[in-house]
Amino acid sequence: MPSIWKKPISVEILSGLMPNTAGAHLGLEFLEVGDDFIVGRIPVDDRTRQPYGLLHGGVSVVLAETLGSCGAAFAAPEGHRAVGLDINANHLRGVKSGWVTGTARPVHIGRTTQVWQIDLRNEDGDMTCTSRITMAVLTPRG
Repeated sequence: MPSIWKKPISVEILSGLMPNTAGAHLGLEFLEVGDDFIVGRIPVDDRTRQPYGLLHGGVSVVLAETLGSCGAAFAAPEGHRAVGLDINANHLRGVKSGWVTGTARPVHIGRTTQVWQIDLRNEDGDMTCTSRITMAVLTPRG
């Protein structure tokens, strides 16, 4: 399978985008970049739990949106920007500790929109959340 990436991409490049972001504050880490996917993870700790001791659903969405947005940005042509239009998340299983790992893959890469599916799993491999993000691809100005 040929790579979907239109710009140079690596774990190091993605990690370099993280300083001073919500993801960095929450401990988000990029783990792997393949020909058509990005993998990252987030810890379940005092920064990311809700009052009942479970991973906060909004933190799952931060992980999903970060992975999907990065995927869209690097799959867009040079000079184009990708911005979020819509994201949804179905929370399937609570997580109290450890790490949650997400894998983002494109469902659709079009000229003006992209749709990405992001599946989150706990350390046992159980699905904890599934999310879908729709991104607008903006052409260069000027």
